[in-house]
Amino acid sequence: MYQNENYSTQYQLDVRTALNAYLVKVFGKMFAGLAITAVTAFYFAAGGLAYSLGYGAYLVMLLELVLVIALSAGINKLSYGAAVGMFITYSFLNGITLSFIFLVYDIGSIGTAFTVTAATFGVMALYGYITKSDLTSFGSLARMLLIGGLIVMLVNLFLGSSSIDYFISVVLLFVFVGLVAYDTQKLKSFFYLTQNDTELQRKIGVTGALSLYLDFINIFLRLLRLFARSRD
Repeated sequence: MYQNENYSTQYQLDVRTALNAYLVKVFGKMFAGLAITAVTAFYFAAGGLAYSLGYGAYLVMLLELVLVIALSAGINKLSYGAAVGMFITYSFLNGITLSFIFLVYDIGSIGTAFTVTAATFGVMALYGYITKSDLTSFGSLARMLLIGGLIVMLVNLFLGSSSIDYFISVVLLFVFVGLVAYDTQKLKSFFYLTQNDTELQRKIGVTGALSLYLDFINIFLRLLRLFARSRD
């Protein structure tokens, strides 16, 4: 009995070590994607390329949407290399799209928003990792709020109400903050469910990195919109 208990304890420790190593790789991919986006955005803004995008920006955003849908919906059919390549491509394209922030906001505001985003993200990711509460219900609610918020944002493009825009920005900020914890916990669940399928586990790690990447970017953009100062 004593030996069996020791074996069980050692197995749990081995699984936890493997989980931590897996999460480190997933978060590493996410931060690599953020780095690609940041460098691309700064390059396009500093080189004046952001001004020349024009209607091409809409094409870039369309390509981004196609990549996200293809990566999320087709992950089972894609190879791991293809999934990583699509994530890197998306990070690059999103950098082109986000180059406008260097034209609209001063660098101090961008730096402050990034720092606050990183701190908030870290706290919520840690909470998602250690909490014993099941966040599935919150995840479902957050997805519904996100869809509703996006619909209201589209409608407000025609209404032009600053009050509605501010309210939706606040709602979406809290939604994405909560989604960091939810997506982190979901990654843990996927890890345990795919222990016998290493290839699928690695590919799900890419979609997990994408989800966390999108959470980070959206928190950052919401903070910029709510609190940052525009360039003079």
